[in-house]
Amino acid sequence: MDDIREILKGDTYMCGISGIFNLWTTSPVDKGLLQHLNRVQSHRGPDDEGYFINTNIGLAHRRLSIIDLSKGQQPIFNEDNSICVVFNGEIYNFESLVAELTNLGHHFSTHTDTEVIVHAWEEWGVRCLQRFRGMFAFALWDNNKHQLFIARDRLGKKPLFYTQTQTGQFVFGSELKVLLAHPEVDKSLRTEMAEEYFMFGYIPEPFSAYKNIFKLNPGHYLLIEPKTSVKQECYWDLPSPSSLLSWPDVQTELIERLNEAIRIRLLSDVPLGAFLSGGVDSSAIVALMAGLQNEPVNTCAIGFKENEYDETEYANQIAKRYQTNHLSQIVSSNDYNLIDKLSLAYDEPFADSSALPTYQVCQLASQSVKVSLSGDGGDEIFAGYRRQRMHLAEQRLRDKIPYSVRRPIFSSLASVYPKADWAPKPLRAKTTLQSLAMNSVEAYANTMSKLRIGQRRTLFSASYLRQLNGYTGLAIMQEHADKAPSDDPLKLIQYLDFKTWLPGDILTKVDRASMANSLEVRSPLLDHSLIEWAYAIKSTDNIRGNEGKYAFKKSLEPYVDSNILYRPKMGFSIPISEWFRGPLNATLKTTLLSDNMLDSGFFSPKVLKQMITDHTSGQSNHADALWCLLMFAKFMNRQ
Repeated sequence: MDDIREILKGDTYMCGISGIFNLWTTSPVDKGLLQHLNRVQSHRGPDDEGYFINTNIGLAHRRLSIIDLSKGQQPIFNEDNSICVVFNGEIYNFESLVAELTNLGHHFSTHTDTEVIVHAWEEWGVRCLQRFRGMFAFALWDNNKHQLFIARDRLGKKPLFYTQTQTGQFVFGSELKVLLAHPEVDKSLRTEMAEEYFMFGYIPEPFSAYKNIFKLNPGHYLLIEPKTSVKQECYWDLPSPSSLLSWPDVQTELIERLNEAIRIRLLSDVPLGAFLSGGVDSSAIVALMAGLQNEPVNTCAIGFKENEYDETEYANQIAKRYQTNHLSQIVSSNDYNLIDKLSLAYDEPFADSSALPTYQVCQLASQSVKVSLSGDGGDEIFAGYRRQRMHLAEQRLRDKIPYSVRRPIFSSLASVYPKADWAPKPLRAKTTLQSLAMNSVEAYANTMSKLRIGQRRTLFSASYLRQLNGYTGLAIMQEHADKAPSDDPLKLIQYLDFKTWLPGDILTKVDRASMANSLEVRSPLLDHSLIEWAYAIKSTDNIRGNEGKYAFKKSLEPYVDSNILYRPKMGFSIPISEWFRGPLNATLKTTLLSDNMLDSGFFSPKVLKQMITDHTSGQSNHADALWCLLMFAKFMNRQ
């Protein structure tokens, strides 16, 4: 295959993959088209590009150099060039796999984790996925078997989109924009996508905004041969916690396991650091990193001029305690100029407003490092969200009152209780009353919804509601719930978070924000081995009274000061309510009331106008709903 192997180095300047596979014919792949698709995502890999073309298969790669800078160009092949791979991500246990595969007779020509994939495939086939520990999306061509093997990591840290054209071309890429750049890809919008977006705030796997474009589910793979259909197969799921961990075991093992998850993520041939927000999770990562390396940890944090959004005091406290090389920058919470840039980065509607400060901290980190560790996943794995505590409290009441009694009583109360956005949290009872009238899955879906089902029905046009024919995004939640490995109320909703919120919101937000700044982000708390172990922590050890992440915080007491561990959670916030009444008011009106929005058929124009009027006047606070609409309108106005 030497004569058909092509490695093309470009002069355009973390990684992105793409490819074309002619399923029905042996027609050659158009090299110019493949190059065009690949260069659409050049921001993901500014250091290099590479291609492999073998008649009806073409693979492409954009590279951000992290390991083996001189020899890590992709695609990478096995010894006789019969197997080729393009890879996005990191396999943290690759050195031990190299040793094992070398002993089995395989020969390595680079010191990269990418080359491990081709030899692991040769040795173990699809079972190689069970051996990999890390974050990844890769595509492997086996010329001997004429098979295309595509896989995504267990949690969905790295994205992978795919579609099939009417002429039988299977097209895939790391971002939606790659597929949309192909002239034959169907760009019709999916009918259900607006309902799902306004419920979740994103479009959950395996769907996208487009009818025939899909996301490869986390923990799944595709194995495709010529003239066959494309079918996803699952290779990993959260295991059933058959026996729960004792409290002494948790205290003994938690820090040990987290240390190991951090240690394997410290390998890099480029500058490496950590985000330090001043919250529990990032503080824990930095504290343990300091004990695992000889040199000071490189840390970065952004702060806000407004006290209600600023956590730099706590970030500085950790930085001082562990004598880190700390980079801190005060930014304005009113930096709404990033909205258009972020809307383009996410390709489809995405409503998490914390994407703005996430982009800012990635931008800051990229000034001094190419790799940064983050604290993402701590709230999911150790139950740190307020909504999880509220759900358990509600569930205890649901368990005491029969459904036949609860539903009519609490539904009636919820219908008359005002939506008191202005009131203190204890008095905002409408959502709680709604949830008490529901079963557990319905209730959690209601809690997680950006717009509750009643709000969506009011916002949507009569014609769109007829098209939905009763469909709601709850169907996605219920499908996952039916597969949950535990009926424990907390573990059930943690499972739902791992299947929807984590890949659809948190990991998507971080991937696009970091890739836009050519920064790789690693998440030790989302190490799958750590998660499998932590899922067996008793729910009563994760939430005690009103304290979330109890086991995690108790284990961290020797490493993180108590005023950080036990202070109220802040998170990244921006003042969108004030924006929409002030500097963004005119933009809001022109964007939401554009012809593309009003003619889309999704919305009631009267309701759109009234929401803007009521919010602008201060009569109501529709900030979250208007932000969702603004991001949706930005997307629609590009169609």
